[in-house]
Amino acid sequence: MTAAQLLAIWHVGLAEALFLVALIVAINGLDDLAIDLAWLAMPKGPRPAPPPPDPPPAFAILIPAWDEAGVIGAMLLRLLRTQNWPEFRVFVGLYPNDPASIIAVAAITDPRLQMVIGPRAGPTTKADCLNSLWRAVLADEQAQGRQFAAIVLHDAEDVVHPHALASFARALPGHAMVQLPVLPLADAGSPLIAGHYIDEFAEAHMKELPVRQWLGAALPSAGVGVAIDRAMLGRIADERSQLPFDAASLTEDYELGQHIHRMGGKAMILWDWRGDQPVATSEHFPATWNAAVRQKARWLTGIALSGWDRLGWQGGLVQRWMLLRDRKAPVMALVTLAAYLLALLIGLDALLRQAMPLAARLPPLGGGATLALLWLNWALLCWRLVMRAWFTGRLRGPVEGLLAPPRALVGNLLNAAAALRALSRYRAALKVGRSPDWEKTIHRFPEAG
Repeated sequence: MTAAQLLAIWHVGLAEALFLVALIVAINGLDDLAIDLAWLAMPKGPRPAPPPPDPPPAFAILIPAWDEAGVIGAMLLRLLRTQNWPEFRVFVGLYPNDPASIIAVAAITDPRLQMVIGPRAGPTTKADCLNSLWRAVLADEQAQGRQFAAIVLHDAEDVVHPHALASFARALPGHAMVQLPVLPLADAGSPLIAGHYIDEFAEAHMKELPVRQWLGAALPSAGVGVAIDRAMLGRIADERSQLPFDAASLTEDYELGQHIHRMGGKAMILWDWRGDQPVATSEHFPATWNAAVRQKARWLTGIALSGWDRLGWQGGLVQRWMLLRDRKAPVMALVTLAAYLLALLIGLDALLRQAMPLAARLPPLGGGATLALLWLNWALLCWRLVMRAWFTGRLRGPVEGLLAPPRALVGNLLNAAAALRALSRYRAALKVGRSPDWEKTIHRFPEAG
């Protein structure tokens, strides 16, 4: 094969790949733009808060804890000391083969705290631990002769806002699920990896979830800082042999929101501002590359891969659109990686054109439709970065807002690595005919260092 033939194959292949990737990226960008336009069109402005219920409702706070000795003690002490609500009880799910966490919880003497040691050795899925906690809640209700108004879910590393239960109490009437925003904590040692979670959650909880709520689609739970109406959770339990959480699920929080919507429950994302700060759940997110990839791979596996199998495509047009948005994530992460690789190949092509006369005579790579797609994608990228910076800056200040655009590159690379890991683990699980293993995230708590 001659050099001219090799160059022709190179040129055609690169041009076709460029057009295909540009087309997919454009479709995805227009999909994201539709959410932006919906957010711009939806009603804004604070709604008057309803008066606090009288008498105050009782809440059960469920906290699953596997290998959390380093954070669970500080988290519980702060929660019990600061929560500004008279009626709540905390149930902590532990494992018989985790003595360090048991000791950390047992050291706290508070009548509002109940330690629940499950029947199985850990680790199991978070959903399995939550089912043990649910059984403890039922036993407590029977013993006390009363029923909790709602079940609140938290993790062992959460910094719970002092007014969280008060906000839930005002918002729950008329709602089956109320989700508070999640605010990832800044990490001076990891401004890019830990910091990119700040941008993702700001945009998701300030824009994506309010749009889904406005359009009437299912609202995915974050699994922390969320309250579920007790009667609704009881209905879900009745469908599942009295266990409301599916122990085989890697993302029981996401599926919970989907099931509540399927059963006709109304959900909301609650932005309850106290001065210039919202009532929200804060926590540290992974600060290293490997930890972030592991966490995001679990999310992608549970939502986009297993979720497709487990939940199917239920609901109307808007609901299916949102399911598609959730499930396109692995594909788009890999397409974005392909776009970065194409940019490098285009640079190599430019060098070849400079060094070889034969290459210099080849037509441009981006002609006609390809060029139009590239300009469209450039405009959509600029818009996307401006939107992300605006939401981050609005919530976390101008410094974090300015960091959002460069962190988008880090987030894209992390998501691509997570997609590759998720696809590999899911394929391996399918080969042996079982669900993918649940992988724990190592947690930190601010007061624990």
